[in-house]
Amino acid sequence: MSMLKEFKDFAMKGNVIDLAVGIIIGAAFGKIVSSVVNDVIMPPIGLMVGGINFTDIKIIMKDAISDPATGKVIKEAVTLKIGSFLQTLVDFTIVAFSVFLMVKGLNSLSKKKEADAAPPPPPAVTKDQELLTEIRDLLKK
Repeated sequence: MSMLKEFKDFAMKGNVIDLAVGIIIGAAFGKIVSSVVNDVIMPPIGLMVGGINFTDIKIIMKDAISDPATGKVIKEAVTLKIGSFLQTLVDFTIVAFSVFLMVKGLNSLSKKKEADAAPPPPPAVTKDQELLTEIRDLLKK
């Protein structure tokens, strides 16, 4: 079997395609969550704590080096971007909570389906079984 045919067989399996769709939707969902956090949630929180833009919160470990003659930056400053980390942490929390709610909803749906499914009725008694039951009852007497 040629390698191209093997790859085609692998790529066209249902699980691989489902996984690819899930990754694409997950990436789009991640962008939506990042926008919600950066544009909707963090600005009011920053305003409540004194007008701080969280992306501006950073610790400068080493200052930038600039050319004194031109003022051009030769080496960028070394910084710990704590504000960006906080926003990423909020992003993760929202995504994790959303996935939790989705899994919880799917689990409750599957439990409802199991509860709604009535047990199958017992099989009908055949003439032979009926006759054997009568014989057994007569023998007991």
